[in-house]
Amino acid sequence: MNSVVELEGVSRTFPGSPPVEAVKSVDLTVVAGDYMTIVGPSGSGKSTLLHILGCLDRPTTGIYRLLGLDTGSLSDGLRTSLRGSEVGFVFQAFHLLPYRSVIENVMTGLIYNRTPRRLRRQRAGEALERVGLGHRIDFTPPQLSGGERQRVAIARAIAARPTLLLCDEPTGNLDSNTTESILDLFDELRTDGLTLVIITHEELVSRRAERRIEMVDGALIERAAS
Repeated sequence: MNSVVELEGVSRTFPGSPPVEAVKSVDLTVVAGDYMTIVGPSGSGKSTLLHILGCLDRPTTGIYRLLGLDTGSLSDGLRTSLRGSEVGFVFQAFHLLPYRSVIENVMTGLIYNRTPRRLRRQRAGEALERVGLGHRIDFTPPQLSGGERQRVAIARAIAARPTLLLCDEPTGNLDSNTTESILDLFDELRTDGLTLVIITHEELVSRRAERRIEMVDGALIERAAS
């Protein structure tokens, strides 16, 4: 299968006295269609690794290839373009604009990958239909439940049709029943061909993935997913 993510000896060190090595010599391959969770305690380096995977940060050492492209050799502009076209992000905080409609919130995610203006509303509407919110396009986020707001955030992330979806504690603000419905949606998106990498503290979430990576003090240990 084609590799989406390839990390070779990737480390990320933040300056200080002493310096902090948040990610340590990580080797990782994620192939197309993978569904992987990364678990570990706070401060273990999970979010730093996610930022590297999403081209929001550069490794201090090592090589990161995204879809075969060595991201370290790309200019900031090309990295931004690659991120906008190939990577979607979902976070614990929904980061929705409260006074904009649901469809307008999803359309904002299409600005950064240069989707033509005439196509933005169509693609946003298609993404909202995909997450089951086609009937809520004119609502504003305060009119929605927590689960619905997260579905809007997911629609925004997938509207640009990325290859890789990166999620940082996407169910952290949701109750157990709503979490199950979001995980069902992730299963469906994976079946559609999307590649998922999810950071989580929740056992319920990590059990749904085929691959489970544990991060301890910046290093990765792969566990068999139950």
